[in-house]
Amino acid sequence: MQRHPLVPLVVAAALLCAGCSGEPESESGAGSGSGSAREAEKPGNASPSRSAVADHGAAVRAAVAATKKSSARIDERIEIGDGTTEYVVSIKGDFDWAGARGRLAVSLRNAATAGKTSPRMEEIFDGDTVYMGGFAEMEGSWGSIHRNRAEAHYVLRAPMNDPEHVLRQVALMRRISKVGEEAVNGAPAVHYRGVLTDDAVTLRMAKDMRVKIDAAREQLGAITVYADAWIDRNGRIVRTRLDWPMGAAGVKATMNLADHGKPVRAKAPDPGKVVPMPNLGGPLPG
Repeated sequence: MQRHPLVPLVVAAALLCAGCSGEPESESGAGSGSGSAREAEKPGNASPSRSAVADHGAAVRAAVAATKKSSARIDERIEIGDGTTEYVVSIKGDFDWAGARGRLAVSLRNAATAGKTSPRMEEIFDGDTVYMGGFAEMEGSWGSIHRNRAEAHYVLRAPMNDPEHVLRQVALMRRISKVGEEAVNGAPAVHYRGVLTDDAVTLRMAKDMRVKIDAAREQLGAITVYADAWIDRNGRIVRTRLDWPMGAAGVKATMNLADHGKPVRAKAPDPGKVVPMPNLGGPLPG
């Protein structure tokens, strides 16, 4: 079977490391967003005690563990900008961490052209395999890749948009403080704020992208990626946000989780319609 390109080769430059040559954004810079961790970094804010940090970290890790025992509806928005143009990756569907199954719809659009048709892709997670399809040029066939062999090819993107990868990164948050109680999905949730270590940022990342990040560190010095987590009264994650501001540019990924415990139906495609892929990257797969 002839293998057609799986995704349009659009906005690759903007998605790679846009803005890495810019100066770090000031704490009061534009684009920080209501959930930004930058406020916690301002001089004069009291630093939490070592014991408090340990307690907050335990709370976040416990919430991640509880979430991974269940299922939820996924609504994720990833905003990528280079200071001039902004692209938005939208990921929606249902995911069952305990059952290792899920179905996601992924789309990419230019924020300035909301009415324009967006590149789209469907994903099915079934055990150790991720299937991707929905492209007209594939004529009903699906590509497949081993879930644990997939890599991230862009900043703050999960391999094959895997929601479990996002939770793993959140569990690696450090320098955590408690922001307070806020409403998420119409219900109270406790907001925690911290930063990601370099290892968390580059978790499961392709080698060429790690090289780009290392080059950015050499040019800019320390690079800070902020992380936020909201935990409901049942001790489960209801929202995460990862934010890497890069001057006028940046990447921000916000994932909302709702309807915890909902049944998830995801069936693998007919094996005769599946083409195994040794590796896969692009704006839609991540």
